[in-house]
Amino acid sequence: MADLRSDDLKVVSNGDIHLDEKATNGNNVSGGGNNVSSGGNNVSGGGNNVSSPSRKPQAAGKVKKLQKFIESNLLVILTVTGVITGVVIGLSVKSLQPSRLQVLYFSFPGELLIRLLKMIIIPLVVCSLVSGAASLDPKALGKLGGWAMLFFSLTTLAASAIGVTMAFIIKPGDGAKSSAPLPGLEDALPEPKEITDSFLDLVRNIFPSNLVSAAFESYATSYKVIKIPKNITDQFGNINETIEEEIKIPVGSNVDGMNILGLVVFAIVFGIALRKLGPEGDNLIRFFSSFNEATMVLVSWIMWYAPVGIMFLVAGKILEMENVLLLFTSLGKYICCCIVGHFIHGLILLPLIYFIFTRKNPYRFLWGIFTALATAFGTASSSATLPLMMKCVEENNGVSKQISRFILPIGATVNMDGAALFQCVAAVFIAQLNNISLNFVQIITILVTATASSVGAAGIPAGGVLTLAIILEAVGLPTHEISLVLAVDWLVDRTCTVLNVEGDAFGAGLLQCYTDKQQSRLQVEELTEVKTETGVAEKSEEEGSPLIKEGAKVTLETGSRSLEKESVM
Repeated sequence: MADLRSDDLKVVSNGDIHLDEKATNGNNVSGGGNNVSSGGNNVSGGGNNVSSPSRKPQAAGKVKKLQKFIESNLLVILTVTGVITGVVIGLSVKSLQPSRLQVLYFSFPGELLIRLLKMIIIPLVVCSLVSGAASLDPKALGKLGGWAMLFFSLTTLAASAIGVTMAFIIKPGDGAKSSAPLPGLEDALPEPKEITDSFLDLVRNIFPSNLVSAAFESYATSYKVIKIPKNITDQFGNINETIEEEIKIPVGSNVDGMNILGLVVFAIVFGIALRKLGPEGDNLIRFFSSFNEATMVLVSWIMWYAPVGIMFLVAGKILEMENVLLLFTSLGKYICCCIVGHFIHGLILLPLIYFIFTRKNPYRFLWGIFTALATAFGTASSSATLPLMMKCVEENNGVSKQISRFILPIGATVNMDGAALFQCVAAVFIAQLNNISLNFVQIITILVTATASSVGAAGIPAGGVLTLAIILEAVGLPTHEISLVLAVDWLVDRTCTVLNVEGDAFGAGLLQCYTDKQQSRLQVEELTEVKTETGVAEKSEEEGSPLIKEGAKVTLETGSRSLEKESVM
């Protein structure tokens, strides 16, 4: 028993020892577990190390995407930065109260941008229209031109309707004052013209007498007052008194300003004539096409200077403003009416039309032309924005060169949505200012006259103000109130220009969609014609091979005869 007990004790002791060893081993195991866990941590660390290479490509991919986005939209980013910087610099420098001469020197970089863009206008318009008209079939040219004119006229009429509606809703003339201080602007008011003379001038400018002078001059009618003595007689023929009667005689003269309408018409007709020549006109067509491509290279260089020029243009215009608070308090409702109308037309109506016909995102289209829109805001000239608009529409929005270089110059001349809207608002504003109620016939007259007169509005700063006098004369409103419109024209004209060039771009995009659909239909028709022709050929082959059928009958007949012989056997 003692032995057993001792053995048991040994076993126990051994068990204790083993337990201790197990415990120690367990601790070691746990230590190993800790080591394992630490190894697990190392594994997890390795996992982190493994995941970090997997995350690095993701991060690198995001960085590459960001770099691509910045590279593709660098010009837009620089332009937005230029506008914001120009506003900040203008407000900061304005506190120093610079003199007029200092403001002129300060705006010099912006003046350079306008001069560079105007330098490109004539070769760009003439060469692009000649090459575009020569490369298109006359039937296709007529269709494109007809659809473009329909789109431009309908959108201009819609803009005029929006302007009249907004003016009657907001009533900008109620709180304004007719006696606004405008030193130095009395001589700048345009001379009122008769409606007939205005439209005759438009027709005369379509057919310029000299192409060289049309590059910097246009025809305009002025009036010369002649006093003629007139005798007043009684019933017996005796002269009682002599009075002087004033007769206003229209006199034509050339004024400063590019006759772009005449250049556009000549370039289109000349391009059609070159196409009619056939092979003899190919060399000249190639010349104009090469000239156009070289001009677009110059435009791409000028585009990179645009952010700097826009910055100084915006800053210089802010420095030129005087009594801004007084101006906005007296004419704030008029400014609000014009800008809200431009936003409704440019951000709702035009994108909606584009979406209905193309089923594409219109705001992505707007993002592609943002640089041109910012340039239009800075320069306040749709003609000066034309080179940049061509570049943006072709490179960013996929419009072909044939369409953009044919439609955009026409749109810059004919399509003036912003000007029509502003003119309608200004007409109703002046009527409200003088407590003149407009009837239905006068409102229709304003709409039609604004739509028609905007066609001939020059694509230059303050060009819409010159045609506003025509509308006022048509309705019988006082033209001397245009001085109030001139006071805030520096701001309203910029939003007008943005809306004008936006309408041109959407017109080019819609025509590109139209041509794409026409080409796809033609391809489908060609494919169906090919399929029907192949089907008819197969049928004719089957019908025209009677030997196969006769051979088949022969085999059957011979087979049946052999079977009959076998059965007889």
